[in-house]
Amino acid sequence: MDRFDSFESTGLKAEIKKALGEMGFTSPTEVQVEAIPYALEGKDLIVRSKTGSGKTGAFAIPILDMLVQQPSKSGVHALVIAPTRELAIQISDVFTKIGKYTRIRNAIVYGGVSINPQADKIRSGASIVIGTPGRIIDLMERGMLDLSKIKFLVLDEADIMLEMGFIDDIKYIIENMPEKKQMMLFSATMPNRIKEVAYEYMHDIKNIEVGGEEELAVKKIQNVYSLVSKSSKFSALLAYLDEYKPKKAIVFSKTQRNTETLYRILSDNGFKPILLHGGITQAKREVALSRFRHVDGGLLIATNVAARGLDIVDVSDVINFDSPDEPAIYIHRVGRSARMGREGRAFTIVQRDEQSFIYAVEKYAGIKFKMVNLDLDKFKNVNFGKYFSSQEHDRGPRRFGGQRSSHFDGNSHGHYGGDREHGSSSGSRYGSRDRNRGSQRYGGREKSRGGRRPYRRETPNYS
Repeated sequence: MDRFDSFESTGLKAEIKKALGEMGFTSPTEVQVEAIPYALEGKDLIVRSKTGSGKTGAFAIPILDMLVQQPSKSGVHALVIAPTRELAIQISDVFTKIGKYTRIRNAIVYGGVSINPQADKIRSGASIVIGTPGRIIDLMERGMLDLSKIKFLVLDEADIMLEMGFIDDIKYIIENMPEKKQMMLFSATMPNRIKEVAYEYMHDIKNIEVGGEEELAVKKIQNVYSLVSKSSKFSALLAYLDEYKPKKAIVFSKTQRNTETLYRILSDNGFKPILLHGGITQAKREVALSRFRHVDGGLLIATNVAARGLDIVDVSDVINFDSPDEPAIYIHRVGRSARMGREGRAFTIVQRDEQSFIYAVEKYAGIKFKMVNLDLDKFKNVNFGKYFSSQEHDRGPRRFGGQRSSHFDGNSHGHYGGDREHGSSSGSRYGSRDRNRGSQRYGGREKSRGGRRPYRRETPNYS
């Protein structure tokens, strides 16, 4: 298929085009224009594209079209792996709507709910399974999910799966399906570990990079920061909210524990925050997101992982209580505050030993930050110490490999402020430790193709 300007002009099956028309999708997005023709040719894809760019359609449309054309056979023929249940639900919804006039059904699988109804959905004739790594492996090991007939594999938000420590699980899943299959990998950023995994398992590869929107968005945003001591971070947050009074803001923190501390502090100081992290139930998550979307002056406190993939167009301010791990993450994160052409503002609370991170982002994105001076004295009488013990406080920046760092040097991939959302890695990064407790240390490791399941730590019920 050549490049196309409208779905109606393509060779897609009539059932697919009819559903797309009803959804109001007549013109493809840039990532769909670039990816769909190569996907229909059977090429493996590595696609760098941001959340909200239409990338779900870029793989859902060709997979459904190719499954419609193939003789009907029972079994699961396509697997889509996503890092969080929120994203898995969104993907399943897209497949359901685009496949409305086909006989192709999908099953969505994720933790935190009973496994048996999900297994029943697979057995009832699902050709496509969409889910999170942990639940997919649970189904495999219980004999409830057979991957022997897989023709298509999609890894969505691959960089977040790397950040969450799911790469070993993904490799285990891949090594238990046929070697001959079409793979598509989608990621907002493209760390070297992701590339290594891709090139290990992919063959006829087409690299696609849909460019520039996030960088342009960041240049439209007011990028500001405040330089404070570690002990003044909470005062800086309250002072910013008091002075700028954002219409709708997301406050990012690295750890689930810190989001809960921030929630208590803000609640006690006149705000009505909404909490979003991996430990809350799906029902509470949906209520929280609905409140945030529909309440003026909404203030969402979230971990980066839990907030990934959210489509909220009227966010005025993105507040980084903790600096992102690397410049690319900053750009991806704050881009959501300038969606739909709206201007926005991104505020980062920077510890004095992290100031070089600002310089790294300026160099990476070609922007200039403005330092703002906040009235911290206004909150000097707030007793922040009562909200956490010394052990609960963020342990400070770390670099990959678990080495404590007092600066961001721009050459490492970034720093890491303690526990990940779903475990207690004590700040260690995946490139420097052996997650499998065996011979599979990555970088010169032994392959385990068809071998045993890698060591996988227990995670909360958000996967």
